[in-house]
Amino acid sequence: MLIALNKPYGVLCQFTDRSTPPRRTLAEFGLPPDVYAAGRLDHDSEGLLLLTDDGALAHRLTDPRHKEPKTYWVQVEGEPSDAQIGALRRGVVLNDGPTRPAKVQRLDAPALWPRDPPVRFRKTVPDAWLEITISEGRNRQVRRMTAAIGLPTLRLVRVAIGSHRLDGLTPGQWRQL
Repeated sequence: MLIALNKPYGVLCQFTDRSTPPRRTLAEFGLPPDVYAAGRLDHDSEGLLLLTDDGALAHRLTDPRHKEPKTYWVQVEGEPSDAQIGALRRGVVLNDGPTRPAKVQRLDAPALWPRDPPVRFRKTVPDAWLEITISEGRNRQVRRMTAAIGLPTLRLVRVAIGSHRLDGLTPGQWRQL
């Protein structure tokens, strides 16, 4: 079984949380029993999360050797220059080594659901949207990549993993693939 979930902002990619106070988890979305997340999406990121009850499938989806591309819509603080976009396309050096080259293009502001809490807005600081596709999945990688080129991430929405896409799911909604 493979499930696509639109993970809302502020939700952990696990079914339990022992912190005080407890944080939101996947348990609140009525998912089938015995599924687990195939990969991760940070609590402050939104969008496509795949869940499965098949260990081999989870491994294939998450193993870097399979280079399953992941596509994100990224709202950044600042106006990206051609040099900054070029740096992302070539790969940037992070504290854990260089990244693989990313596919990057400018994006008009997408029609997305409102985020709660909303992204901070500052009249004096422009923002822009990028579509970034990577083929590796390091911890907070896209956020670290944009920060490394001087464009802090304001909002991060994963829209695709390989051929699997959000395709109209609203936050908290899921469907079996």
